[in-house]
Formats: sequence, structure tokens, C-alpha cells
Amino acid sequence: MRIRDFREGDELALHRVFFSSIHEVACHDYSSEQIAAWAPAEIDEALWLERMWGIQPFVVEDGGEIVAYADLQSRGYIDHFFVSGGHQRRGAARLLMERIHARAAELALSELSSHVSKTAQPFFAHFGFRIVEQRSALIRGIELPNALMHKNLQDCSLSL
Repeated sequence: MRIRDFREGDELALHRVFFSSIHEVACHDYSSEQIAAWAPAEIDEALWLERMWGIQPFVVEDGGEIVAYADLQSRGYIDHFFVSGGHQRRGAARLLMERIHARAAELALSELSSHVSKTAQPFFAHFGFRIVEQRSALIRGIELPNALMHKNLQDCSLSL
């Protein structure tokens, strides 16, 4: 596996990772109605392309196939963090989290934050993130529970 920066042409492969992660992994923690609202079968390709260019994610490849991606915004917010259903527990998520921490150090960030699904909360907690608030996002009229999680980078050493 290798990690690299996002580049033109990655967009639809990233959508496949997003869709797979939600439909094959998050489905254990969310209802079918919630899954359909979060990752519908039909996508607005133009909006997806715009979104990926906006967040500029890191991309993990395994054998030339994109299997995971995540981003880090300039203020320390992680907007997307997804690993495809067929590539769970193989190290892709760890590579992404390590890259996020390395980039946070380059940017001299004092904190990381993200709105984290029920499914991903244990993973984020393993890397030192703490739940600040349980909340729900309203997506296509359906509530999806998640948590706002923070990690203070000044109070701890990088424990990966």
C-alpha cells in the first residue's frame, strides 16, 4: 500500500470508496434508510467532483487500486475519512491517520477535529480523539447520529 496526494481522475474511484465504506461497513451501525440517505445510488457527478477538488484528500492505493482516502483542512478539520469495504483492517486507515498527523505538524496545528460516524468513533478514539458532543446530521431529511471529536495536539505526543 502507498499513500499519495489527490490528482485529477481520482474522483469517481473516491466515490466508489465512499459508497463501499458506507454500504458495506457503516451499515452495521445505521439503518438502511440512513445508509440510503448518506450514500444514495445516484450521485450528482459535478457536485462530487467539486467536493473532491475542494477537500484535496490523501489517497491510499493497493496494487494500483484506490482503496481509501481522507483529507485535512487548513484549520485541522477532517471532513472525509473512508476505507472501502473490502480493505478494512489492512493498514489503510492507519496510513491516512499518520499522514494527517504529519500534515498537522507541518501546518503547526494545535488541534484536529471531525464529525465522526458511530462506526469510526472507536478508530478515532484509538488515535487520541475524544468525543466533545454527540449530535446528528440531517441528510436528505434523515437524521444520522455522529459525534464531534477533537484531539489536542499540544497536550500529547503523537501516539500512532
